[in-house]
Parts: sequence; structure tokens; C-alpha cells
Amino acid sequence: MRVTNKMMTNNMLYNINNNKNAMSKLEMQYATGLKIQKPSEDPIIAVRALKLRTNLSELNQYYERNIPDAYAWMDATESSLEVVNDILTQVHTYCVQGANDPLTEEDRNNIVKTLEELKQQIYQEGNTNYAGRYVFTGFKTDTSLVFNEPTSQYNYKMTECLAGTDIDLIKRPIYSLDINAYNPDDPQASDFTQKPNVIEAYRLRLAYDDLKKEDEDGTIKVTFPTLDEEGKYQYDEDGVLIEEEYSGDIVFMGSTEASAYEPEEGVIHYLTDTGELIIPPDLYNEWSNRPSIHVEYEKNKFFKNDLRPEHYFDCTVTDLSDVNEDDPDGEQEPLVYTKQNQQLQYEINFSQKMTINTQGSDAILHDSGRIIDEMVSAINNVIDTQTKIDETKKMLSDSSLTEQQKAALNEMLGILNTEYTLKTEVMQSCFARGLTEIEKQQNVVSVASADLGSRYVRLQLTESRLSTEQTDFEEMLSNNEDADIVDTVINYNSQETIYNAALSAAAKVVKNTLLDFI
Repeated sequence: MRVTNKMMTNNMLYNINNNKNAMSKLEMQYATGLKIQKPSEDPIIAVRALKLRTNLSELNQYYERNIPDAYAWMDATESSLEVVNDILTQVHTYCVQGANDPLTEEDRNNIVKTLEELKQQIYQEGNTNYAGRYVFTGFKTDTSLVFNEPTSQYNYKMTECLAGTDIDLIKRPIYSLDINAYNPDDPQASDFTQKPNVIEAYRLRLAYDDLKKEDEDGTIKVTFPTLDEEGKYQYDEDGVLIEEEYSGDIVFMGSTEASAYEPEEGVIHYLTDTGELIIPPDLYNEWSNRPSIHVEYEKNKFFKNDLRPEHYFDCTVTDLSDVNEDDPDGEQEPLVYTKQNQQLQYEINFSQKMTINTQGSDAILHDSGRIIDEMVSAINNVIDTQTKIDETKKMLSDSSLTEQQKAALNEMLGILNTEYTLKTEVMQSCFARGLTEIEKQQNVVSVASADLGSRYVRLQLTESRLSTEQTDFEEMLSNNEDADIVDTVINYNSQETIYNAALSAAAKVVKNTLLDFI
């Protein structure tokens, strides 16, 4: 085959161009540090890079954002639970002191003030928030666990689930002497016939006091859900819970009324100021073995730091301030809340989620404040009697008293001393019961803290693994995309030598033509 000068020239230009392209590719690798500049150069590297970058981006999201946010949420929760446990420990100390040691009047006043402050702080911890979201309220992160201000804006109709084991046998003082019964003008007419005493009563303590009364269209309804052999609730064909309703009377009254703790057979007393259902012995014998007792009631007056019912009970809420302008007298559509396990879950790894929250109903209970209220009430009863004793002694110190007046005052003083002794015994028994209940509350907080701690450890293990995976993926991505600079420099120098040799060879070929041989 005849090889012409044109063919040689074309081949020379083609080879020189290929060498220049090879040099340009190596120069780009050296300048950018990447093996390829566009997917068409090596589709396998390009596809693998996309997958690795996607995985690394997800890893960075988990490792640098989700996990730190979960840590912060759980740290806020843990700190709050530690404070609650510390407060309960202080309350426990006062219970030990009150149950065993004689207290002076100053001691009692100090304990009352301290216990009231500690109770407020327990529930304030329930409003702990992280980045504007309340940590103890499940999905309702925009709603506080407790009321921040007194309110009568909402009417709650709630169902509290109790059991026969929740019925307590309590001691209460009755017939407290009124010093106004002493008549200095006619001492013999002074009425001291009712003597102070202590009685025992069966009590079912509700979560709230000051419920909506019957004259305010409020009622208390007690039902007993039917359970099957496995202890599960039974429902009818329409999915309605099958319940047996208590048909007796429930009478509203104050705890200071004479018969408050002595209900008649078949009649229940609800004490508005203490939130107690006082049950007669005949009903106690019937109810004590009940595995489930549901108490339905309404409440529309709440004080600061009262726990919001929607976080603890099945309830319906009507906003009393929401008036329908078209029908002012019409009933407002209530909001319905169903108590359920509301877990906030963060995705912390590929297909791995973790619950980061602890619900207030699992850690901060009504019972904590209720037992403190009982102890404060018992202490105040003793303080009140001590005040009456001091006033009586002051009256006895009057030198102008007649013998009849002295006799009446001495009789009154003797009755008050007896009352003081009885109320002190009740106070000490209340502190003793408080020991048990506070320990139960501490156990609840400890279980919640332990559960949180176990999840915290899992989060740490996941974080450690993600750190390793992040390093591994970055290394794989580098091996897939990054050019080896040493090899690139060597290859570039080699390609440069080849290119120069091609130019030299081309120069020798091009300068020879047919004219050189004529």
C-alpha cells in the first residue's frame, strides 16, 4: 500500500492530539485532585460516588444534627428528673423528722413554708423545655405540663382510672374546739360538750379537689369496667366499654363539717377542699377487691402549677371563652383527648429510631403534691390548735378572772391539750404515710431516669459507631474519587516525555518532501 505524505501528516497530528489529551487529563487530575471531571469519563466511579455521597450526607445528618439534638433533649429531661428526685429526697427528710422527732412551733411553720415551695418546684420542673418545646408533654410540645396561671377558661370532663388497692385507711381529727364557745359573761353556759376525737375512714383520693358541684351542673360518676379472664376490658358490639355504674348518692361537703368522715351506709362523701371520696365500710368491703374503678368528674377552676388533665387522663375540654357569635347559647364543640403513649422518636441511624422523650405522667405524678398537701394540712391543724392554746393561756393570765371563768377556761385548756395531742398523732401518722408515698414517687422517678439512662447509653453507642462509619465512608469516597497525586505527577512527566518525542519525530517526518530527492 502506498503511504502518502498526507497520510503520514494526518497520523502524526492524530497521535500528537491524543498525547495532548492524555496530558490534559493528567493535568486536570493534578489540578483538581479528582480522578474524573465528568461522569462520561468513568460511569462506574460516577455512580459509586453518588451512592457514597448520599450515604455520607445521611450519616452527617444523623451524626452532626439528629444525635446532638437528641442529646440536648435528653439532657434537659435528665436534669429535670434529677431536680425532682432531689426535691423528693428533701420532702422525705421532713417526713422522717415529722414522724419521729418532736417539732417546735417554729419548726412547723418553717416546714409548712418549705413543703409548699418544694411542691411548687416539683411541678415547675414539669414545664422544662428545650428550644421552646416542652419535654414532658408527648406530642403536645406546645402545651405546658402545668397551668402557668390560675384559670377558669376551660371546662374539663375527665375519667380517672383507679383500683381498689388505691383506697386508704386514714386517721382524721374531728370536733375541733371553737374558743368562741367560751362565754366570759356566763362561763357556765360555755358549750364544751363535743370532745375532740380521732376517727378512721376509708378514702379514695382523686387527682383534683374543688370539682364542679351539682348546682353548677357537675357530677361525680363512679363505674366499674367489666374485665375478661385475661384482665382486659370488655366492649360491646359497638365498641363501647361495658361498665357497671355505682347508683348510690355522692354528697359534696367540706372536710371540716361534722359528718365529713362518717358517711352513712351506701353514701359517699366528696370533700371539696381535699379532693377525697370518703367511702363507708360496707362499700369498702365491696370495692377493695375491684381491679378497676373509673371516676368521671368535671372541673373548671385551676390554680397555678396544677397539672393539666389532658396529659394524664382521657378527657374532653370545652373552651368557655370561645363563644359562637351565630349561636351564643349553643354548646361549643369540645376537644377530645385520649391518654396514650406518645413517643417522640428521632432517626439516629439508617432505619433506626429512638424515643427521646419521657412523659410527665410517667415521672411527675399528682400524688407527689397531694401527699404534701395532706402533710401541710395536718401541720396547720396542729399550729391552729397551738394558737388556741396560747390564746387560752393568755386569757387565764388575766388576774381579774372569776373562779367560774377560770374553771371554764381551764376546762377549755384541758380539751385543747387533748385536741393538740390527737392532732399531733394524726400529723405524725400523716408524715409516716408520707414516707411510704414519697418513696413510691422516688421509685417512679428512678424508673423514669433509668429508662432515660438506658436510651442515653444506646445513643452514645450509636454515636460511636456513626463516627467510625463516617470515617470509613469518607475514606471510601476519597479512594473512589481522589487521584493519587504521586502517580499523577509520574504519569504526567511520562506523558510529557512521550509528547515531546512525538513532536520531535513529527518534525523530522514533516521536513522531508519529494523535492528533497529531485
